[in-house]
Amino acid sequence: MRSTLVILLLLAALSSTTAHGQSTPRKPGTTSPPPPAPKPAPNNELYQTVARLDTEMFAAFNAHDVDKLMGYFADNLEFYHDKGGLSNFAQTREGFARLFAQSPDITRTLVPGSLEVYPIKNYGATHIATQRFCHVENGRNDCGNSKFVMVWQQQAGTWRITRVVSYDH
Repeated sequence: MRSTLVILLLLAALSSTTAHGQSTPRKPGTTSPPPPAPKPAPNNELYQTVARLDTEMFAAFNAHDVDKLMGYFADNLEFYHDKGGLSNFAQTREGFARLFAQSPDITRTLVPGSLEVYPIKNYGATHIATQRFCHVENGRNDCGNSKFVMVWQQQAGTWRITRVVSYDH
């Protein structure tokens, strides 16, 4: 009797999974998945802070002011670029200096509506967006978009970028 009950329970458990151990699909209308978490509102304080930092940092980029630009990055920076690989603070500084020398008219703008900002508890924020770089090549404006993720650390009221992932170039 006890073995029959165990077998019935085992069969019931097995009938709710497929041959690959996955749950069987739910019938329409039974239970819907939870809605996605809402994106932080653009009017919250953290969003406004990171938006301001983005504007300031890229004003330094557009002015080709390497010293001011690098002031936004932490000494322990790790910058991951899909085409250029991994670079540290010194290598990133050299890369910006080389870029400005080779493309003296290069500019960056934030693609409107692309900025997302998420808090990182006891650390800072994640900054995600799409950016557009433009420069003149062969007498014509040459522009392209890329995406990025930046991790900002806040210490004693100062914000610095510790990690960058730049991709989709």
